[in-house]
Amino acid sequence: MRVKAVISYDGSAYQGFQKQTSTKLTITGAIEEALASLQINASIVGSGRTDAGVHATGQVIHFDLPEFWRDMAKLKDTLNRKLTDIFFKHITPVESDFHARFSAKKRVYRYIFKTQRPSVFEQKYISHYQTFDPELLTKALKRFEGKHNFNFFHKTGSVTHTTVREIYRAEYMERDGYHFIYFQANGFLRSQVRMLVDAAMLCAHNEMSITQLQEQLACQKKYTNRLAPAEGLYLARIIY
Repeated sequence: MRVKAVISYDGSAYQGFQKQTSTKLTITGAIEEALASLQINASIVGSGRTDAGVHATGQVIHFDLPEFWRDMAKLKDTLNRKLTDIFFKHITPVESDFHARFSAKKRVYRYIFKTQRPSVFEQKYISHYQTFDPELLTKALKRFEGKHNFNFFHKTGSVTHTTVREIYRAEYMERDGYHFIYFQANGFLRSQVRMLVDAAMLCAHNEMSITQLQEQLACQKKYTNRLAPAEGLYLARIIY
């Protein structure tokens, strides 16, 4: 039986979502180990990969359960007792052709930062940027909306059929001294969100012009390949 699970996790203790041969400290590895202790030898498939240090409040995964596991509430509670930095919000049966990644229609990321240095209790979960121009930040983010070839806004090293993605929403807002950037798109490339955030912040600091940003977006010239700090990024929601 295939199930869909919505999970949240603190990514600061892990080397990313995807399993790696060089380390066991991955989100997928931790979940599969917990499942194996329950005699569930399943492979986890996620809606997307998150980098080392990146968090999630609404990651979606799927996996296949053996016939003897029918109690979803018991499975959720048992997994939550076994896992410390990963929390199962929901586990629900789905059709056998459901795919956490390929069935997803939209993905939402949230980036959080402060202009004052975060406290020791916040520094793993909130990034820091110097004082900036909110109007320039908003203007830069709006340039990303629409369908573009983001070939100059991602890390290489992963297989992808196309670097074209459509961003439906790229917005900035501030609340009580915390600054939020939201991206909603049909999909994202490897480290794309972190690169978009940092490029927009370069514009907001007058270190890169909007014209230069547009030239990079048009794949004419690359001005930056910096990544925003991982700790401020959250995979917030997957829409099916």
